[in-house]
Amino acid sequence: MSEKVVLHYFNGRGKMESIRWLLAAAGVEFEEVIMTKREHYEKLVNDGALMFQQVPLVEIDGMQLVQSRAILNYIAGKYNLYGKDLKERALIDMYSEGTSDLMDLFMSAPFTPPENKQKSLDNIEQKAKERFLPVFEKGLANSHFLVGNQLSRADVHLLEASLMLQELFPTILSTFPKIQAFQEKMKASPRISKFLQPGSARKPPPDEAYVKVVKEVLSHIFK
Repeated sequence: MSEKVVLHYFNGRGKMESIRWLLAAAGVEFEEVIMTKREHYEKLVNDGALMFQQVPLVEIDGMQLVQSRAILNYIAGKYNLYGKDLKERALIDMYSEGTSDLMDLFMSAPFTPPENKQKSLDNIEQKAKERFLPVFEKGLANSHFLVGNQLSRADVHLLEASLMLQELFPTILSTFPKIQAFQEKMKASPRISKFLQPGSARKPPPDEAYVKVVKEVLSHIFK
């Protein structure tokens, strides 16, 4: 296997985007193999590369890693983005699972039937304001980081999720000043700043073309 980190996924955000963010925050360069046809997926399955017949797939350190959480945990542990001890890791996991729950709402939205789109957006906005953002605002009350005194995967995931929220609801952070200040500090990091520049590996919000490709490649799911 290649020594380089290689990502196998669609040309869009989905479950791979948090992995791209974490690698970027760690300063790790990676290559991408973009899946555009059903045959790409079938070859990975037939080659035994997908343990549970699911993407994302990340080739790293001679391994073929699948399952998003396992991939993120490995990257965070390898690149010192997982706290200084088990107690910090538990807190980081709790915050990370929270942002994951929030971002799962985003991921399902593009596949929602048109007649239910507004209801889906209203649900995301309400849950973000009432359930998720207050927790992160409180977590940042006395520190620039959610856990401990150094950058962790929890911070990277929060930046990703909060920026995604602002794409849909531009004023949603108006009553969360700690998160706003956190964003500015995070965006000033050279590695994060580079990832936010045009032409980086960061993917744009999903559009109809992305949804079409995903449905074609994973046609067994969208029957």
